[in-house]
Amino acid sequence: MVELSAQQQFETNPDGVQAYQAYFGTPTYDDRLWFVLLTVGVFQVGLSWQAAASKLPVYRAVFAGMSIEEVAQFDEADVERLQQDERLIRNPRKIRAVIQNARAILAIQATGISFSEFLWDFVGGQPQLLLMSDSGVTERSAPISTQLAKALKKRGFKFVGPVVTHMMILAGGLLQVADD
Repeated sequence: MVELSAQQQFETNPDGVQAYQAYFGTPTYDDRLWFVLLTVGVFQVGLSWQAAASKLPVYRAVFAGMSIEEVAQFDEADVERLQQDERLIRNPRKIRAVIQNARAILAIQATGISFSEFLWDFVGGQPQLLLMSDSGVTERSAPISTQLAKALKKRGFKFVGPVVTHMMILAGGLLQVADD
């Protein structure tokens, strides 16, 4: 029996909560997977991570398999179509943010680096361990998350405050937070 990698399990598990929870903390180097983790973060705003992660299979279905290039081409008609899909968290601002974030990722890629490289540069290419006793570190935020959120906003990303950014980089393995 062939065992699936963490990435394969994350991408194929029909239980979004289980997939997200199992993948959480895995060092991520694939732009599309970062886009998925960011999308979960966008939809998590105001909700629990479980509510947002439970929709992983829906995100894949309604956002063109999470193809950055395809989602970046979505227009207002697509936003209206998605708002009618009862499987999705139908907040139009969040839907527009996902589309805009795909466009922003493409803009980073157009500079000659991947979105993953852009993110990993914030930690010098190595996962960082932060302690809860470190200045400004909490379960929901850290100074590096705030810095990254500002950099993403400058590049046109939406719904990328420090909490969303913090959860995304924890999920993608850039950061680990531990008790002392």
